[in-house]
Amino acid sequence: MILVLVVFVGGVVGAPTRYLVDAFVKKRAGTELPWGTLAVNVIGSAILGLLMGIASRGALPGIVLSLVGTGFCGALTTFSTFSTDTYKLLAAGRGGKALINIAMNLVLGLAAVCLCYLLGRALSG
Repeated sequence: MILVLVVFVGGVVGAPTRYLVDAFVKKRAGTELPWGTLAVNVIGSAILGLLMGIASRGALPGIVLSLVGTGFCGALTTFSTFSTDTYKLLAAGRGGKALINIAMNLVLGLAAVCLCYLLGRALSG
């Protein structure tokens, strides 16, 4: 039961953080592409990669992984909004931008996980 509460607390912090980061990025970068969604997805991927790298060395308590990884990052990142944003671009006849959005989320998210995983392992080793 304690892990459910820990995940809940992480989500309570992650969800408004997602909203604020998205709004901040949209205001500065515009809405030609869903930059805010990309930002939260890459940030969340980086945080989770770092945590997983530290955890891979046994240097992170499971409760922290639940709080920050599952709770915070789970609420911060958004596959559903990424999918909806991509659909809206396709429906508006902007297939090229939709493909760019897909590629950026996948490539940058994966790069963030990989690099931060390695960083986490180096910091905890």
